[in-house]
Amino acid sequence: MTEKLHGYVEKIKEKNADWVVAVAEGHGEITVTVPREAILDVCSFLRFEQGFDMLADLCGGDRGPEEDPRFEVNYHLFSTVHYMRLRLKVLLSEDDPNVPTLTTLWQTANWHERETYDLVGIKFTGHPDLRRILLPSDFDGHALRKDYPLRGYEPYSLN
Repeated sequence: MTEKLHGYVEKIKEKNADWVVAVAEGHGEITVTVPREAILDVCSFLRFEQGFDMLADLCGGDRGPEEDPRFEVNYHLFSTVHYMRLRLKVLLSEDDPNVPTLTTLWQTANWHERETYDLVGIKFTGHPDLRRILLPSDFDGHALRKDYPLRGYEPYSLN
């Protein structure tokens, strides 16, 4: 199975070698690290030219405040044509946690991107309605960041 997935990685490289920063293999899956600026082009290529017609999941992660780049966004693509899964990853710095939206390619990206924004604080440039989806609109911070206090931000007390 991974041999076929490596074939898709090669097709990405053939289209534009700059689109592939790194490739990791584990547990029968392939993860391709892609530059932030290329994620929309790579996904468009995979969807319309390679049959990866489904965005199964999109999630953000905080690698920790001591890591650079601190954040990552993982895109789990599935092909209902080839029955193959391919994961793309974009790494983002703490100073600029922005990545282009994929809502123009997949409508389901709308909800996944809002959840990632809400819980991790990653902004999706061009998103049609980027606002909290799980937590109250007045919630302070992003609950899945590794430096978020377990008990939340408590009001300052003199006692």
